[in-house]
Parts: sequence; C-alpha cells; structure tokens
Amino acid sequence: MLDSLLTRARNREHAIVVYRGDEPIEVESLFAAHGVEYAVRELPPTGPDPFVHIETDGEFAGVIGAAELEGLFAPPIVRPGERDEVSPGYRAIFELFDDTLFTSMRRGALRAVSREIEDRAYRVGTGTLRASFQRFSAFRPQVDAYRHLAADTDLAVHVYGADDWEPPTIPGVTYHATGDGDLDRFWALAFDGGDEAQACGLVAREESDGYTGLWTDDVAVVEELLAALAAA
Repeated sequence: MLDSLLTRARNREHAIVVYRGDEPIEVESLFAAHGVEYAVRELPPTGPDPFVHIETDGEFAGVIGAAELEGLFAPPIVRPGERDEVSPGYRAIFELFDDTLFTSMRRGALRAVSREIEDRAYRVGTGTLRASFQRFSAFRPQVDAYRHLAADTDLAVHVYGADDWEPPTIPGVTYHATGDGDLDRFWALAFDGGDEAQACGLVAREESDGYTGLWTDDVAVVEELLAALAAA
C-alpha cells in the first residue's frame, strides 16, 4: 500500500517555476539534488527578491520566497518540549509541496517534515499519531521528544519498527514490532488531525541514494497511511 501512495504521487503534475535574477540561486541546486523538475524565469534588476511559483494539476498552489524554501533543507532543530512552535513560513512550505514526490531526499529533510507533523500533533493535543522508524534502534534519539508528546497531550502514540532494540516504557506510547515485512523500507508518520482539520502524513521509501517520498495534508491519503501502519 505504501508503494502505491508513492506511485500515485508520481503521476501528479507539478509545475514549479523559480523567479530570480540572471544568476542561479541555491534553491535550484536543492531542487536538482532532490529530483524536482523546475523552470526558471528571470526577474528584472529592480524586481522583487527571488521566489518560487507552484502549480499542481494545472491549479495555482502558491508562491513562497526562495530564501524561506531553503529552510526545508536546513530547518531549525526544534522538538516538542523545546520550542513554542514551528515557524509559519515552514508550515507554508509543508502545505505548498503537499503530495509532491521528491527523490534522493536526505534524512535531514525527512526529519524536518517529521517535526512539522509531530508539532501539529503536539499543538492539537488529541487524536492518533503513528510513526514508523524502520528500526526501533532508530527511535532511540527520539525517546525524549516522544516522552514529551505523550506526557503533555492526550494523543494516542504508536511507534513501529523492526525489533532490534528494546525501547523504554512510555505511558501513552504503544510499540509495534514489524518483523520482516515491507515496512522496514519506509520512514512514515501519520497524524489523524484529531478532528481531521490538521491531518497530515509523510511516507518515504529508502533507496540506494537516499529516500523517495512525499508529505501530504490530504485527509483520504492520510487515512490510507494510518490504515497501512495500523495493519503492519
């Protein structure tokens, strides 16, 4: 099921245009490194700062400054219990690139998206959060953050992974050993939004050169992701 979510995202049409001066800018190399196709339009010398225009399936999705967009690939390191909230600019990036397939993604970018999902769950404070870390040992650095999530909210938190390490007991967190199934190839999180208004999810498949993945605010897709994790 997780593979099918990525396949469907690959079939969506995204038009991304970078508006900048006559010299390439950093966001172009970031797009190229993550397998995202884009076009370039030159701004006049007296024009605005560089920005990115995005359309999805022929419809306008939004515009965001190039400097803000670079934050996706080098986000501030903040976790539940350590911050007030993720920045509004970063939240806009999450929404603009909803259901956009990225290839060759690095773990840093996936951590950034994961933190936005965890932050939404933390702010809403109710509902269900399911997270697959591929292996329980990969969850080790996240123990304190998830302890905060469980202690400070009424969330039902479920953590999935191959049983290569025994995680500590955390009230409100349920562990699920995934055995030798396909889930160990995927980094995945899904939050049901409490009342669906804040539903969001991430799924990324590990490849030889990084991860191929997407994040989404689509309630139906999030429900599919939640069901796939629950059935693991």
